[in-house]
Amino acid sequence: MRFSGLLLLMILLITRTVLAQQATEIRRFQLKEVKQGVAVDATHFYVINNTALTKHTKTDGKQVAAWRDTTGLLKHLNSGVVLNRKLYCVHSNYPDVPMLSSIEIFDTQTLRHIGTHSFGMYPGSATWADFHQGFWWVAFANYSDKASAEGRDNRWTMLVKFNEAWERLESWAFPANVLQAFAPKSTSGGTWGSDGLLYCTGHDKPELYVLKLPDRGSTLRYVKTIPTVSEGQAFAIDRSVKNKLVLYGITRHDNFVIVSEVTSN
Repeated sequence: MRFSGLLLLMILLITRTVLAQQATEIRRFQLKEVKQGVAVDATHFYVINNTALTKHTKTDGKQVAAWRDTTGLLKHLNSGVVLNRKLYCVHSNYPDVPMLSSIEIFDTQTLRHIGTHSFGMYPGSATWADFHQGFWWVAFANYSDKASAEGRDNRWTMLVKFNEAWERLESWAFPANVLQAFAPKSTSGGTWGSDGLLYCTGHDKPELYVLKLPDRGSTLRYVKTIPTVSEGQAFAIDRSVKNKLVLYGITRHDNFVIVSEVTSN
């Protein structure tokens, strides 16, 4: 029995080692300004800054289009996702209160602003959104280093599920260990993978947190952490690449967009 138990432990340790994953850099592009996040489609990637966007070719990073808000109405674009030739960018008035959030929509061909959806006042700042299985999934962040007027810290961060008419259906809290990894900030990026798992980043750490919906209860279930090359902030999965998990992320301190692939050690 003792030998069998030891053998089982060795097998489990070997299995964990084999299945451990990390992101390995493929290429990087240094650009003039890379501060909030990046989105991607089959041919281009899109750099998201507070009040500006740029579009770049995936082959060499060449800038082919740009947009900048000239109205003063936008303050803090956080992230983006490309769907059907539209770039959906999540916007908030962070760090102001009351918290206000919206989805700003752009034509990917020209980066022309073509639409908006306002969440108005919400108990959190919208930081990322994705469309998955016919529903919108939006993260609303709260921060421990800048608690809201109501006293909310990052434990109040939540994932909200909406239908296509933007009616709220369900919501979930984030696991305690992931909130601790986010602290004192919150989630800055997130998207669903083709494996049905939810991939999220925090504000700073070079880590990707993998979660899934719970079988019961109201808290997302933690699956694993994947070390990354890029920092936290908004990232994108390149869905044009099949049978691989290719990420586009950023390092904001030196303005790089970094392309990496998640592989097993």
